[in-house]
Amino acid sequence: MKDILRSRLTSNMDEKVAKFTSSLGVDQWIFKIDLLVDKAHVIMLCEQGIIQKDDCSAVLKALDTIDKMGISYVNLSGHEDVHIAIESKLIDLVGEVGGRMHSGRSRNDEIATCIRIAIRDELLDIMGEIVGLRKTLVNLAGKHTKTAMPGFTHLQHAQPTTFGHHLIAYADAFERDFNRLVDAYVRVNLCPLGAVALASTGFPINRERTAKLLGFDNLVENSMDAVSTRDFAIECISAFANTMVDLSRIAEDFILWGTSEFDFIELDDRYASTSSVMPQKKNPDVLELIRAKTGSVCGDLMSAITICKALPYSYNIDLQEVSPHLLNAVKITKDSVCILAGTIDTMQVKIDVMEAATAVGFITATELSDTMVRITKIPFRTAHRIVGALAMCGEKPVLEKIDDIATKIIGKRLSDMGLTKEAIDKALDVENNIRVRSIIGGPSPDECERMIKERINRIESDEILLKQKTNKINIALKQLNAIVRSGVQK
Repeated sequence: MKDILRSRLTSNMDEKVAKFTSSLGVDQWIFKIDLLVDKAHVIMLCEQGIIQKDDCSAVLKALDTIDKMGISYVNLSGHEDVHIAIESKLIDLVGEVGGRMHSGRSRNDEIATCIRIAIRDELLDIMGEIVGLRKTLVNLAGKHTKTAMPGFTHLQHAQPTTFGHHLIAYADAFERDFNRLVDAYVRVNLCPLGAVALASTGFPINRERTAKLLGFDNLVENSMDAVSTRDFAIECISAFANTMVDLSRIAEDFILWGTSEFDFIELDDRYASTSSVMPQKKNPDVLELIRAKTGSVCGDLMSAITICKALPYSYNIDLQEVSPHLLNAVKITKDSVCILAGTIDTMQVKIDVMEAATAVGFITATELSDTMVRITKIPFRTAHRIVGALAMCGEKPVLEKIDDIATKIIGKRLSDMGLTKEAIDKALDVENNIRVRSIIGGPSPDECERMIKERINRIESDEILLKQKTNKINIALKQLNAIVRSGVQK
């Protein structure tokens, strides 16, 4: 049939222009959602007396047919976008009655609504994946609260910690990522439908009704704001970029730890590849790709921000270009979280190698300094100078050598001030180093076990929150579908 939009224009769009302006890539993402929005809008129009019940029933039946037949049924390639493709097919099926569906709305509020529903669902999926990753990390941490390993700053041996303590640090980063997505969800799950092009409509529509039918928490109230903002998309991509940065940092740790130089872990074969030339190689390709794809998501964020910068109110088709970046960021983030969880869950942890590495790099130096301060009451900076000089000479930190250095620096022997061989040996003991760091957040096994219990409780609370949000949407959509079925059967 003739293009339902171009009666104002005297010729068809140039083929190259049509291709240039097409949004069909993203439209496939929102096809089912667009039908959902159509159904909710038609039901509301009928309830408000804007269209007749028989017309409503005919339209709903046709929309249901399109839904069941799938996206190929509407021939997207012959139209500007999915919305017009669906409406054109609808009119093909039911005649001019189908043209009543678009009363009291525009593509501007329609697409904004579809995108919000799509990203709402994706947010819930990604939050679920992050909860799964946090579980994997916390459960593994519970097995390694006493597994000593070097902690690193500047990629150099710094202080003793445990693998469990390290894993909890990762889990905490992802908890914040989860919370950022929860915050973003609050601003995503607002309904713009009914804003129409920018100035709402003279039809007596009920915006609250369509919002409820579609499972939204509230409205984007101002009609101009509703159609012209993509700040929710920018916020989501920003949260995804933050999550990807955390994933990338962990991926980098595991890439390093899987090298022959570290040898702390070995990836399962399912999460590794090999070389086409060097048969001995086991390459951490999945981790490297997570690291690389982080750059893609950061690029999506910068693109979305730049597209929206300086756009005049209200709607401009520039906003169409935000959606591919949102979709790309969604796909990469969801896949990356899932892949990293599987990588961690299946990798081999080489406990003996980790613990042996604590003997390298004088990583007990800080505790030796602290011990000097506690026993002799010298200032920490003085103890720092003494232990620093001891590290520079490369000799074993025995009491006699410490006294020699202290005499040169402060003119006193620390043994005369109470420092003993037993205290030095205790300070140099890796297990003791870890155990005495029992303040909140420290690596001591008892403190790590406390943190793990708390995090398990918070994960369980987050699972309940996710279930509540999902159930609210499911209940709304179930009611919507029930109304559709009853209308179809008339």
